[in-house]
Amino acid sequence: MPVIPADLVHLEPSLSVEQVQQRLLSGQTLLSETSDHLIEVVDVLKSYGEVLDAYSINLIYQAEHQFLNPLPIFKYLDGDLNPAKIWRHLNHDRINFEYAEYCQKAMFWHGTGGLDAYLDSEAFAANCRAIMAAKRRRDPLLALLDALFPGFAPELIRSAATTHALGQFWRVMSDLFLDLAAAEADGRVRTIAQVVDFIKDGLVAAAANPIGYGVSIGDEHLWVLPPEAGLTFLVDVAVPYVEAVFLRGMPFLGTVSFNAQAQQISPDQSQFAYGALYADPLPSMGAGIPPSLLMQDMYRHLPERLHQWYLQRTRGEGDVRVKICMSFQRSMFCVTNAAINGTMPHPLDTAERTQQQANAAYALAWAKRLAAARTDCLTA
Repeated sequence: MPVIPADLVHLEPSLSVEQVQQRLLSGQTLLSETSDHLIEVVDVLKSYGEVLDAYSINLIYQAEHQFLNPLPIFKYLDGDLNPAKIWRHLNHDRINFEYAEYCQKAMFWHGTGGLDAYLDSEAFAANCRAIMAAKRRRDPLLALLDALFPGFAPELIRSAATTHALGQFWRVMSDLFLDLAAAEADGRVRTIAQVVDFIKDGLVAAAANPIGYGVSIGDEHLWVLPPEAGLTFLVDVAVPYVEAVFLRGMPFLGTVSFNAQAQQISPDQSQFAYGALYADPLPSMGAGIPPSLLMQDMYRHLPERLHQWYLQRTRGEGDVRVKICMSFQRSMFCVTNAAINGTMPHPLDTAERTQQQANAAYALAWAKRLAAARTDCLTA
């Protein structure tokens, strides 16, 4: 029987539902407090923040400048058609915007929260009709498709709205993660608890930021997500993002069977557990596997401190993307921890019995989902 090296497996037990709930209610961080974890989380989030900056810019560009474009072959170039940039793109010397689109598709498909509710409303349908009336006058092909398949264009507009909203969400998160790195560098953040608090404060500060989106068609400006929709950053975009990408995710082609007879994929989307908190940290680097694309993007922007830290462990450069994936998973538990703390119904130190019960129920609901995730990474 082959021997598995001890440093390639996690020996610590996973946390139980009760342990996760207790950590949340006591204000203790999910990720254990170590100096190594601080380096991993801060530096991998710094790398992620730089990647999210590019993702955000591109998604907003796509939504605003490639709107209802039937052949968006230059959509990843952000409007810069410089021959040198095109050549680098063709040689894959670029950011993998396909991963950003994967996250957008996950949000769009799972469709939870206030954004999805608005996309199903009559007000949004009226916006789509106004947009299509303007587009039909300028685009005969789209006019024909709209007449033959009346549900086609509204679905594309829903997708564009999700794309723009995700771009706005990542704009905030990119700035927040880069600010976190700066705060750690100048000594304002020295512990995992302070990392979680820093992220929580950033989420709370941005909670009421309005989410809006409009497009220009000819000389007209038409709203897709107007101000009167009342959509805001935290409840309408951030929480649905956590649900779709951190928790549910999507099964990747080639990793599980999509054959209904095999029953490897639940027919109930709410039961999906393919998100970042559940994933095995094994990027295959196969073409099109979304986590591999993200790990490659983060590797390109890896802070030297974390790079050197990785080189001193296990296989050095040989498994660096696996190490990035593991650090990223730990960091996402910290972000989830911050989001839970920021949306707790009542202060954790409340003496009111009914408020304590509400907090306990809220923490238990989260604990049931998180205890089934990769909690082994929290104490490793």
